Amino acid sequence: MRIKNNEVAVYAIGGLHEIGKNMYCVQYQDEIIIMDCGIKFPEDDLLGINYVISDYSYLIKNRKKIKALVVSHGHEDHIGGIPFLLEKIPEIPVYATPFALSLIRGKLEEHGILKTTELHEEHEDTVLKFKKLSVSFFRTTHSIPDTLGIAVHTPLGAVVFTGDFKFDLTPVMNQPAPDFQKMAQLGKEGVLALLSDSTNAEVSQFTKSERFVAQSLHNIITGIHGRIIFATFASNLYRVSTAIQAAIDTGRKVAIFGRSMENGVDNGIDLGYLNVPKDLIVDAEEINKLPPDKVMILCTGSQGEPLAALSRIANGTHRQITLQPGDTVIFSSNPIPGNTLSVNHLINKLMEGGANVIHGRVNNVHTSGHGGQEELKMMVRLSKPKYMIPVHGEYRMQVIHTQLAQEAGVPAENTFVLSNGEVVCFGPNGARIAGRIPAGDVYVDTSGTADVGNVVVHDRQILSEEGLVVAVATVDYKHKRVLAGPDILSRGFVYMRESTELINQAQKHVYHVLRNEMAKSDKPKESDIKKAISENLSDFLYSKTERRPMILPIIIEKK
Repeated sequence: MRIKNNEVAVYAIGGLHEIGKNMYCVQYQDEIIIMDCGIKFPEDDLLGINYVISDYSYLIKNRKKIKALVVSHGHEDHIGGIPFLLEKIPEIPVYATPFALSLIRGKLEEHGILKTTELHEEHEDTVLKFKKLSVSFFRTTHSIPDTLGIAVHTPLGAVVFTGDFKFDLTPVMNQPAPDFQKMAQLGKEGVLALLSDSTNAEVSQFTKSERFVAQSLHNIITGIHGRIIFATFASNLYRVSTAIQAAIDTGRKVAIFGRSMENGVDNGIDLGYLNVPKDLIVDAEEINKLPPDKVMILCTGSQGEPLAALSRIANGTHRQITLQPGDTVIFSSNPIPGNTLSVNHLINKLMEGGANVIHGRVNNVHTSGHGGQEELKMMVRLSKPKYMIPVHGEYRMQVIHTQLAQEAGVPAENTFVLSNGEVVCFGPNGARIAGRIPAGDVYVDTSGTADVGNVVVHDRQILSEEGLVVAVATVDYKHKRVLAGPDILSRGFVYMRESTELINQAQKHVYHVLRNEMAKSDKPKESDIKKAISENLSDFLYSKTERRPMILPIIIEKK
């Protein structure tokens, strides 16, 4: 990949052909601006993986060029990767809005790197100036407070990143409406390229306002007579604010469960976004003494996370809260891709416990934070970009978004459906694809260890689907004899008591492989013998069962 001296390069290290892991870069000569650094939640086949981050190797290699990481808003898919990036490149200054900054501080403190990180607060009027690039911001609306679009100003024009956005003209919590004037001003001055949110590119209408959901939730909560368990994202202060106001209006006390929810409410109160009377929030001991119609439990777990408060309540393992017949559980969120099965399982579990469950758009308890087709076209009309790159969405969403951009006036040849790592360079004479940079997935497991590796995940998948077969033998290499075994152990492959004949045949098969391999050389290599056992036994078992379990040969050498 080669960027010419008079070209502006744009590339995604995450966020293309996927929902999550958003991370976009603008590079001009020896300066790089990073926009967002998120995580992606794993699909069900990524066993033991907590989340997925981006491959930061290109940025590590070019760390001296990085001038700033600027953050559009505080959702996990835009800030969750920041601690992992800063562990690799601690000198990057981070700029974020007040609420996003409060969430980032919590993450950095957990990783033990808060004191070594340079943090700055950004607002819609903030301007960052570097030698060759500058950065400005414009106000948008989303499902979280303090959301901004980002404009990176280059000698060839501005590269505009919308962040996650919708055009909500009646936002809640005294949040301001989108700044259409500033978006139009950027378009008037000249937008080189627009990187625009594609999440709802398949949705034909405008996205409903958060105020519509607030009214709907208020009506639902007012009509409930039993205990209410309200589950949503801890960062979605709009829903938290709506729940708290409904509790005040219906004379309920509120108990908060889940560390991230507690932190989110504390941050909202500290920043002035949440107005919470002092006597409203109570602890678990007190709510257990109150009548059911005077209680609201505000908790995490709307995505079916097994360790979150709601899952523990459903499973009966929560130390303080027990599910009661007559409870109403409100899911004020939609499942993130990859979490649908977990959420459905949780809903079933709650209903088995006697709870009434309200969820989904059918009940108007959730609206998207992403703009539909008309909003996407309006963003193009306002910014008037020369080139358009759809971001933050799966492939089909990006393709549809380019079609919408063409309807709004962008020539087809000026739209780019890129993949992660693909570099597009804009120069005085046009645009070109300039190669690729590393941009694969890095897995973080339940211990917090990054880069578990594809091989490990693949092994876990085989173990979960095909099982494990262990072949153990004691050998005398000097005299080329098998002294004991081979013994065959099956875990998750076949039930040994009912598969005696297969196990006996496998033992004989491994015995002959051992004898043959030891006869090939005076000093046979143990690694070669293990490889031969694995390959031959795998083929043999497949011929008998049409399954390929993981083979683990164990050779014990007699000295």
